[in-house]
Amino acid sequence: MTLVLEEGRNVSLEQKGTYAIVAITKHGVELARNLHAKFHQTDLFYMSKFERGDEDRRNISLFEGNVRLLLPSLFQSYKGIIMIISLGAVVRMIAPLLKDKKTDPAVVVIDDKGKHAISVLSGHLGGANELTKEVADLLGAVPVITTASDVQKTIPVDLFGSKFGWVWESAEKLTPVSASVVNEEHVAVIQESGEKEWWNYDSPLPETIKVYQSIEEAIHAKPNAALVVTHRNLNKNEEAILHNGVLYRPKVIVLGIGCNRGTSMEEIDQVIHETLNELHFSIKSVKAICSIDLKKDEEGIIAVSQKNNWEFKCYSSEELNRVQIAEPSETVFKFTGAYGVSEPAARLYSGAESLSICKKKSGNVTISVAVISF
Repeated sequence: MTLVLEEGRNVSLEQKGTYAIVAITKHGVELARNLHAKFHQTDLFYMSKFERGDEDRRNISLFEGNVRLLLPSLFQSYKGIIMIISLGAVVRMIAPLLKDKKTDPAVVVIDDKGKHAISVLSGHLGGANELTKEVADLLGAVPVITTASDVQKTIPVDLFGSKFGWVWESAEKLTPVSASVVNEEHVAVIQESGEKEWWNYDSPLPETIKVYQSIEEAIHAKPNAALVVTHRNLNKNEEAILHNGVLYRPKVIVLGIGCNRGTSMEEIDQVIHETLNELHFSIKSVKAICSIDLKKDEEGIIAVSQKNNWEFKCYSSEELNRVQIAEPSETVFKFTGAYGVSEPAARLYSGAESLSICKKKSGNVTISVAVISF
């Protein structure tokens, strides 16, 4: 496939991989072909004058014209772009395409001899730093990463807990809190829920980052910044910690759901919101909805889970009946073969010994709420 690059002409790509590799020189093409063969999530693009004759078989795309005209399509299509082009040229070419660090793809530059792999754009959020390390390992190159938190081996505030699926409540304080971390100011970490293995280095936690058992204790210590990890909503007094703090939502809430056949998405959604508000829990910390396998095609539950990108897990009646529950129901057993649905489903998924809400009936919906403990 040969792409003809011209000003004002749209480029149509046959994307197969997650990352694009681009080369424009003889040595760069050789290096790119080698990397493409080892890195199976990639699509390769190079100039047609370097055609070898095996490009169709190897799913390699050729292009004619200025590589600059290829980049807008690559930016829209790929999670990351690996460019075997001089760093200065890459900076000039991508500058007009930059929008936001939350949406820009990762960009990694490799020199023509394959000695260095350089993280250029979207190092943290876009994954360029990790991509740089992976590419460098495949090529035997030296990874060049300049992000302060990586160099200093400290907490990357914008990625804290991301490998576990944690999300921010707000991105407003990411930059000033990051500055406090890399400038070695007093930073408090308070974790009420979520995975504990968030420290990624062999070295100890820096002395300037201190872990506190409660928000109240941290406020009393008067830190310069704070990282708060919790599934619950803070009260007015606790919100003082967020003056220069970031609130993270770990995925720890499990919702057991039972409902009458045909219950609408809107009713299920309303019951979930009302229940979480009663508990002062954040909906951003919900991980999954669980039910009985009789409900695996229940359109209302499916719609709610898809809308919120939650896992929808169903169990057989036999699995549910193995769980000891507070209020077994003969009526539920008559219709489902299980003595309960929402409560045992929530217990099975979460592994929790006690539930935040054992069972609540609201209209056509029964809901149980569990919090995963680590």
